[in-house]
Amino acid sequence: MSNSNDWWRSAVIYQIYPRSFLDTDGNGVDDLPGIVQKLEYVASLGVDAVWISPFYQSPMKDFGYDVSDYRAVDPLFGTMGDFKDLLLTAHDLGLKVIIDQVWSHTSDQHPWFVESSKSRHNAKADWYVWADAQPDGTVPNNWLSTFGGDAWTWAPQRQQYYLHHFLSEQPALNWYNPEVQAAMLAVGQFWLDLGVDGFRFDVINFLMADPDLRDNPLRLKEMPLPDGVFGDMPFFRFINQHNQGQPQSVEMVKQIRALLDRYEGTMSLAEVSCAEDAIADAAAYVNTPQKLHMAYNSSLMTEAPLDQDRLIDIIRRVQAHFGIGVLCWTTGTHDFPRLASRWTVALMDEHFSQEAFNHMFAALLITLEGSCCIYQGDELGLPQAELSYEQMQDPFGLQGYPHVLGRDGCRTPMPWEADGLHASFTTSDDPWLPVPEDHKELAVDWQDREPDSLLNKYRRLIQWRKRQPALQSGTMQLHPTQAPVLAFTREAEAQTLLCLFNFSSQPVYQTLEDLPVCHQSDELDFQVRRFEQTVELPGYGVFIGVCETGCETKS
Repeated sequence: MSNSNDWWRSAVIYQIYPRSFLDTDGNGVDDLPGIVQKLEYVASLGVDAVWISPFYQSPMKDFGYDVSDYRAVDPLFGTMGDFKDLLLTAHDLGLKVIIDQVWSHTSDQHPWFVESSKSRHNAKADWYVWADAQPDGTVPNNWLSTFGGDAWTWAPQRQQYYLHHFLSEQPALNWYNPEVQAAMLAVGQFWLDLGVDGFRFDVINFLMADPDLRDNPLRLKEMPLPDGVFGDMPFFRFINQHNQGQPQSVEMVKQIRALLDRYEGTMSLAEVSCAEDAIADAAAYVNTPQKLHMAYNSSLMTEAPLDQDRLIDIIRRVQAHFGIGVLCWTTGTHDFPRLASRWTVALMDEHFSQEAFNHMFAALLITLEGSCCIYQGDELGLPQAELSYEQMQDPFGLQGYPHVLGRDGCRTPMPWEADGLHASFTTSDDPWLPVPEDHKELAVDWQDREPDSLLNKYRRLIQWRKRQPALQSGTMQLHPTQAPVLAFTREAEAQTLLCLFNFSSQPVYQTLEDLPVCHQSDELDFQVRRFEQTVELPGYGVFIGVCETGCETKS
């Protein structure tokens, strides 16, 4: 890992969902000591940083994304001492630590909101987004919550509605208020002073809404849905142009960046969620040095099957919009169906191999320009868990059932040992979510022992990536090829890499004429045959060609 301050530009980040990693106190829920215990496993992957989802004090209505105290660890996860131990252990292992910051809203049990909701005349009266009812007593406008229903809830004491983009227990902060800005920046300073290396900003595009509270226009039937929409979500019946993605939010992140710039080597990762244009909207938050460092979006987290045409379109749009900003290529998080299941039905044919596809996709993720993020369990190839209604915990899924199945299927516990109780996630008889039987077959202990497992493929790829100048700082150029082959080069001063990917279950013969390649990489174990100016790519095969400084010939 680079010691330079721009380590994040090519970082591989590993996301931990802190309810489901390892439970050490037997209550059925992960805890900070459990994360500490497994940091050596994370480090063994070769990743640069770990991103930890919220562990702050919370009523857990949305499992930590409803914060009631930004500077306290929820007892469910441990203590502040446990977090400091985590930070120290991670740094000793060479891992950076990125923590979630949920700044667009708080819990309705946060003291700020408790005071704000009491009256229209108190010290926190203007800390949240309040609005009067319309003359007929109805909600202020047509904005919807992403979780379903109106985005407004009536507060009887105050005799006004408050805005919430998610659950009614998650009231939206009023970022137009300078006192709110100062309070949240002080929260960031608190964690930076403790020594964290960066922040992932939850739904940063929801930071500020239209101050005039204008209605959103109706989405016509012929209009496409944004990327990342799974199931029938009423939220997207409107074009969400006034409740999120405001230019004021883009300007506000400059204050956040100024804070981070006071702490050498720190970084920021923006989540841009539910955006109408996933790539362009995400780029807006990172496209100047005064804004955030990186952003990710839902362009690779869709139901649409991934193929050559779709990837070429995504890569071209990223190159057109991002400029100096860095896209963090993200293929799975705690909010989206599992990577290994997302396109299976669409891709399935009699020759389809999930294992081969998983291995190819790992190589693609590792070779794309920018940083990337791996969600816990994706390195094992865990499929989406299928849970009954009685097993579900996610309020989003419970509210939308059966049209929206929610996020529980990607949040089930990590399987550590195939034969252990609950795959050795917990000693409790009742984990917060069950461990599916087919996940036990993919457990860490089994894949550790198998040289050709997906887990070990990720390890080899990530560690190989660190040794390639072209992947650390190189540019990226697409090359024209016939479907189903995707071809691009990564080029730095000392090295050029040619990357070929077969997005088909059938073998393909690809000519190397006019493509820069001297020899096939001998560090990776993709079984590809080369015949002078042609390579045979098996179904979902990968070819990496290398030209180092001093090579005299290129095909």
